[in-house]
Amino acid sequence: MNTKQLTRCALMTAVIAVLAPLAIPSSLVPVSLSTFAVMLAGAILGPKEGVICTAVYLLLGAIGIPVFANWSSGISILFGMTGGYLFGYLPLAWCTGKAAEKSTSFMNLVIGMVIGTVILYVIGTIWFMAYMKMGLMPSLAACVLPFLPGDAAKIVVTALVAPRVRTAIANSR
Repeated sequence: MNTKQLTRCALMTAVIAVLAPLAIPSSLVPVSLSTFAVMLAGAILGPKEGVICTAVYLLLGAIGIPVFANWSSGISILFGMTGGYLFGYLPLAWCTGKAAEKSTSFMNLVIGMVIGTVILYVIGTIWFMAYMKMGLMPSLAACVLPFLPGDAAKIVVTALVAPRVRTAIANSR
């Protein structure tokens, strides 16, 4: 990676780290801006750099910097009941970045983010079910259904904002 790529990754890692802790506590899984930040990173940086800055974010949280929802951190959070959702950020960033690499049209970005979100939900829900020893329907009711409207809004906002930011970055020197 060159200096420009490293700088972009560092900046987007910082964006994720600043937005992700902002959360509204809910029953089991907090509602945070982390998915928005991860999608934004993928849409702006592309699949490779989006995954790199998301992985760095996860490492920062794992070593104790309070960057996870509600300013939490540590290995116990990363491998706890919501750990699957945290690891699901990696394919979310990749799918979003892959879509943006192909085209930054609104519909293309939405499709990429929806696919990434579905993968995140699958990984996170399977992990949650195993960790909590809960069935599919109660897990979906706790970890997916309440988040659908918010995630839909985050996808729309990201699809509207990211192309403009991506263009501005590409035109900067």
